[in-house]
Amino acid sequence: SMTLVHKLHASPSSPPLLLSNLIRIVHKHGSQRVFINFTGNRAIGGATIQSSTSADWIAEKTNPWWRLDLRDVYRVSEVVITNRKDCCAEQINGAEIHIGNSLENNGTNNPICAVVPDIPAGESNNYSCDGLDGRYMIIHIPGDWKILTLCEVEVYGYLAAGAAIQSSTSEDWFAEKAIDRGLQQLYTGCSSTLNETNPWWRLDLLHIYRVSRVVITNRKDCCAERLNGTEIRIGNSLENNGTSNPICAVIPAIPAGESYSYSCDGMEGRYMNLIVPGDMKILTLCEVKVYGEGIHQ
Repeated sequence: SMTLVHKLHASPSSPPLLLSNLIRIVHKHGSQRVFINFTGNRAIGGATIQSSTSADWIAEKTNPWWRLDLRDVYRVSEVVITNRKDCCAEQINGAEIHIGNSLENNGTNNPICAVVPDIPAGESNNYSCDGLDGRYMIIHIPGDWKILTLCEVEVYGYLAAGAAIQSSTSEDWFAEKAIDRGLQQLYTGCSSTLNETNPWWRLDLLHIYRVSRVVITNRKDCCAERLNGTEIRIGNSLENNGTSNPICAVIPAIPAGESYSYSCDGMEGRYMNLIVPGDMKILTLCEVKVYGEGIHQ
């Protein structure tokens, strides 16, 4: 998911923030707010702007555009757009989805993820962005006398910087697959190392956090016992690839396909490591979530 980790400094009275998971950002028709939804957690307001406003939800002019500021650089995997269903479905035809870090020409000079040929009235279409990096997501209709109407926009992706790394990778079981599953479970893969000594997986939160808990989901097809004995470590050191940081918890076992939560009691650190000590071990993770509060620097 994905995550606005260094922008979301919670107050002591706030519920812990989900620091790591796929982001799902939703703009609802009739609302000037965008909600960044973290699985199982509260919504955080995001920032949107558009070229002009008619009533409270459409823009009409030459080259109308709508822009979402993700407030950090994300690797965007997919954008989902829902068209209006009452009329005028053809107004969305030819809309360009741009992803990038530039605000030149209001962001419309950024690389194109996809062009929308058409979306049937009231329907939602998905557009793959193949991991384009950017802070801004812009929807733009080139031409004169155009109206840009958006009833819902969803952006899926994960932090481009930091993110996840592991000691080795088995085939296409990349480290990032442990943090790319959100509400829609668009990605069903898991991360996995090779069979090796002391395999590890590490998440860089990019800033120091007071971690309240870590939630781990085990694979459900087989090999659930591989997670037995896995250590959860939190800290600021990269010595021994972060595996020398203090232990939050040791996982006795997690049943196949289940998610277990481990309390870290506010341990502070930038890095969250998982390590299976021993020879001939494989570390497989189907989802990892980290909850905590930002520490003001």
